Amino acid sequence: MFDKTSRYAPVPTVEARDAEGREVTAVKLRRLPETTGLPVTVQSADQLDVIAARLYRDATRFWHIADANAETDARDLLLPVGRQMIVPES
Repeated sequence: MFDKTSRYAPVPTVEARDAEGREVTAVKLRRLPETTGLPVTVQSADQLDVIAARLYRDATRFWHIADANAETDARDLLLPVGRQMIVPES
C-alpha cells in the first residue's frame, strides 16, 4: 500500500467495504495519546507547516501539531485566526 521506505509502511491495515460494497484496504485507525505542550494562538496566515517551521525549525514536522490537535485535518493547512492549539514540545 505504501512504498517500503515510507514511515507508514509498517502501519497495520484492515480490509473493509466501501459504499458500493467493494473490498478496499485501509490504514488501521491509530489512537493518539493525550498530548501536552505549548498553547499557541493562530495568527494571520498561519499554517501547520509555518507553525512547525517557526517553533521546531522544521516545517515537515507539521504532522506532530496535527496529531496533538486531533480535530485538525492535516490536509487543511490554513487555520482560522484566533484558534487555540497545542504544539507538542520537541
